[in-house]
Amino acid sequence: MAAQSVDLEALVAQASVILDEASEPFIAGHRAASAVQKKGTDFATEVDLAIERQVVQALESVTGIGVHGEEFGGAPIDSPLVWVLDPIDGTFNYAAGSPMAAILLGLLRDGEPVAGLTWLPFTDQRYSAIQGGPVFYNGVAQPSIEHSEIGQCVIGIGTFNVDWRGRFPGRYRLAVLENLSRVCSKLRMHGATGVDFAYVAGGVMGAAISFGDHIWDHAAGAALVRAAGGVVTDLSGQPWTPSSRSALAAAPGVHLHVMEILEKIGKPEDYL
Repeated sequence: MAAQSVDLEALVAQASVILDEASEPFIAGHRAASAVQKKGTDFATEVDLAIERQVVQALESVTGIGVHGEEFGGAPIDSPLVWVLDPIDGTFNYAAGSPMAAILLGLLRDGEPVAGLTWLPFTDQRYSAIQGGPVFYNGVAQPSIEHSEIGQCVIGIGTFNVDWRGRFPGRYRLAVLENLSRVCSKLRMHGATGVDFAYVAGGVMGAAISFGDHIWDHAAGAALVRAAGGVVTDLSGQPWTPSSRSALAAAPGVHLHVMEILEKIGKPEDYL
């Protein structure tokens, strides 16, 4: 299949049916316990594994495009065309019984996110888009993201432990939270990066900050936000790519203001 000649609308339509089918076991498995322990306190449930198997098999059979999933890997990220799947975004929420969890599916073409689908089965919310927009919410085309003011919007930020070290130390994250709070009192920690990004694309939130680097957390949302007219970069302000080590998705005006705050805070390594 020639990457440049694919019908993105048809692919999203096919993927939508597949995610609708996967929503049934997603809902049925709510509060599933940990089955696979991963790095640190992260884990996967049996539902994560089952949904990934189901969606991968269906996507590869129906679309002929390989899939790179969170749990099992798969097709290389640098393939000319590759689906990127997170079977359950917000696994802790899912296991605890929170509805803030989603299925994330992005399509990369030569490393560029050209289609995105984010399904929130518990709240019956479905976001989809192809490159150039618009974003569709439950099948209805949405207006482009407006130029917003940071003090008037909701901003999502990733969860953290203040004593964490590493690339974005906990104290750096705390400084980001502290300085954002001075200009916006509407900060949220949903614990589900893909949900935050979909909400930016849908105009629910003005910005979302991710300190993580997992491609499956960002691919779908990057496609959605850009299709909606938003901006997606890393935390240094460089355009987001599959190799980015962080992500900031926002409405244009909010993105600029958040970047000004990040520059004021300084480098993450200064907080070790």
